[in-house]
Amino acid sequence: MASVPDQTAAVADATAQDAASSKQDINPWSVSGEVGEDGKVKAIDYRKLIDEFGTSSINEALLQRWEKVTGTKPHRFMRRGIFFSHRDLDMILDRYEKNEPFFLYTGRGPSSDSMHIGHTQVFDFVKWLQETLDVPLIVMLTDDEKYLFSEKRTVEEVMGYSRTNAMDIIAAGFDPKKTFIFSDFAYVGGAFYKNIVRFAKRVTYNTAKAIFGFDGSSNIGKIHFASIQGATSFASSFPHIFGEDEKKTASIPCLIPCAIDQDPYFRLTRDCASGLKFAKPALIHMRFLDALQGPGSKMSASDDNSAIFLSDSAKQIKTKVNRYAFSGGRETLEEHREKGGNTDVDVAYQYLTFFMEDDEELKKIKDDYNSGRLLTGELKAICIDYLQKYVGAFQERRSKVTETVVDEFMSVRPLEWKGNPNVPRADLVVPVTKPADGVASADAAAASGEMSKNQMKKLLKEQQTAAKKAAKAKEKEAAEAAGDDEA
Repeated sequence: MASVPDQTAAVADATAQDAASSKQDINPWSVSGEVGEDGKVKAIDYRKLIDEFGTSSINEALLQRWEKVTGTKPHRFMRRGIFFSHRDLDMILDRYEKNEPFFLYTGRGPSSDSMHIGHTQVFDFVKWLQETLDVPLIVMLTDDEKYLFSEKRTVEEVMGYSRTNAMDIIAAGFDPKKTFIFSDFAYVGGAFYKNIVRFAKRVTYNTAKAIFGFDGSSNIGKIHFASIQGATSFASSFPHIFGEDEKKTASIPCLIPCAIDQDPYFRLTRDCASGLKFAKPALIHMRFLDALQGPGSKMSASDDNSAIFLSDSAKQIKTKVNRYAFSGGRETLEEHREKGGNTDVDVAYQYLTFFMEDDEELKKIKDDYNSGRLLTGELKAICIDYLQKYVGAFQERRSKVTETVVDEFMSVRPLEWKGNPNVPRADLVVPVTKPADGVASADAAAASGEMSKNQMKKLLKEQQTAAKKAAKAKEKEAAEAAGDDEA
């Protein structure tokens, strides 16, 4: 297929995955582990996903190279296999070693007014990457996707969620000088839209159907969305950051930290990038933070009892963990003391692998629990303490994120970064700069596809209004529910 290079392979790859993944289902919209003969859901087999998706494992050799090149010990998520798989991470290290430009790209689909701790883990890791590598970060808020894939949500509702979710993301501690957060509804246009159309032209319906499972009842927006998510991988979509010369920006790749369920989007993106003569995105894949109910699932924003939300109180966290967290303990105290527990399926222990920094302390907890010296209630108490401190610290930072701060992160502007401090910058481009008054000329704005200051203000005001409407609607719903309870 001359006009759609490599897509025959992509379709075949997706078809093979469907056959191989009949027992566990991992895709961008649902995650479930294999159901055993006993009717119980098994933990997700990440090794199988590496084989099925054709990715590479993050092995000890790569971790050693990371430390050598960056001068920084790998993050606990990398050391513990939480980020377990990658595509071309070694290429990113090559570029960092030479101080050649690249950027970080991740995203969030705003589906509720508060994120949960499963959402924040990737942002915590991205913050560490930003600090370690000193590179620009682009965060995409896919409010259009959440509208297209939902039968109930309105445009105004998801736009409101974009604002509140942006506040949650900012509270992770990102540097505004090198972070650009955008919502699709606000930013699509100009150079970005040009790349969306280029991408869309290279993807047939049959390819989208094979990779994503669309059928005749799928709305065309769902089918088209892959081109929007994919275009964010290209540096030329952001002329205000990387400049307007596509001959230079075409060679700038991105590194995408994401959960493994998002990989199908970027397998397609990598195929299209080759045809467009753009740099392929590199990826580093994260395993899921299990739902409270146990392995083989992930936290869901639509199920309050499956997740620890960033808006939960200390009391709510304690109640949820004690009541719902799946235990790897035995049926009786005597049996537990004799045979020990199972940390592989125990949710409290699995959460500690995400939140506890000290490797030795974590190992001791694992040994004590597996031997029966540590009881389930004691393990849950340790987990509760860590979660309460994590959420409490987040809430304190979140309280300082104002609408003005959100506007700053979402404003179209140049970013500042230095990269590898030990090597002179080898930038292929010079980021666009603005006049002293901070406003680009009308001609420059038109040429780059950049919005005027008034246009951006209007869009940001619309988002603020939508956020307020969503909040009022939620308050009204809560009040009606309270009235029904009293009745």
